Amino acid sequence: MTQSSIGLPELLSLEPLEVNLFRGVSLDLGLPQLFGGHVLAQALAAAARTVPSERAVHSLHGYFLRPGDASRPVVYQVDPTRDGGSFTTRRITAIQYGQPIFFCSASFHLEEPGFEHQSSAAAPDTASPEALLERGVRVERLPNLPVEILRCDLSRDPPRHSVWIRLLGEAPADPALHRQMLAYASDLCLLATALLAHDKRPHEPGLRIASLDHAIWFHRDLDLHDWHLYQMDSPWAGGARGLSHGEIFDRNGVLVATTMQEGLVRFSP
Repeated sequence: MTQSSIGLPELLSLEPLEVNLFRGVSLDLGLPQLFGGHVLAQALAAAARTVPSERAVHSLHGYFLRPGDASRPVVYQVDPTRDGGSFTTRRITAIQYGQPIFFCSASFHLEEPGFEHQSSAAAPDTASPEALLERGVRVERLPNLPVEILRCDLSRDPPRHSVWIRLLGEAPADPALHRQMLAYASDLCLLATALLAHDKRPHEPGLRIASLDHAIWFHRDLDLHDWHLYQMDSPWAGGARGLSHGEIFDRNGVLVATTMQEGLVRFSP
């Protein structure tokens, strides 16, 4: 199988090595290091292998420790931290060359009824994918990236960025898999939003950016075959770090996930 033929489902089909130990293939996107969303998604896939299928992940909190090597596979070690009556917690460490490159904690919840609300202020107000395509906006399909991107709104003051995202290719109708695929896509464009206020782009000379941590709260099931709107903003930057916040909606305006990320934003002109 060539790199260009690897889809997200294949990327998340980890090889079991031992009890609570898995190996995932890497995918080179032409970045200086392994894409952060890749490690996020595979770590979540490894954790899900050790959790009953009726428990869905509702949150993930992780830290990037070292740059990953996109030419080498990644080994994931899962620590079965807790199995409670309603919640299951796992700690996952991603390893290359014998060293941890990323670790995270993921919490899974047995579905139960409860209060529900969604702030009306959070409802998206942007053009639909079809309207954007009619205006001539082109779908971005980057080399080897198994996700399509359709850019819509962008603002410097305040720094905000909105894109439509969806899976490139087909995947089984597995709710756990689609949450893992969303974890992959959640790292796209997020940290770069912190650069908008300063009129910078990720690949400019003298600029170094790297994810330091990443958090996702999953609110409900989704189908990533359809377009989802990723609205991002950056409330703060300083001390060579930038903070970004994101909300992911389905095309009906239902909030399916919330993200936060802090990253290194170092500029040496």
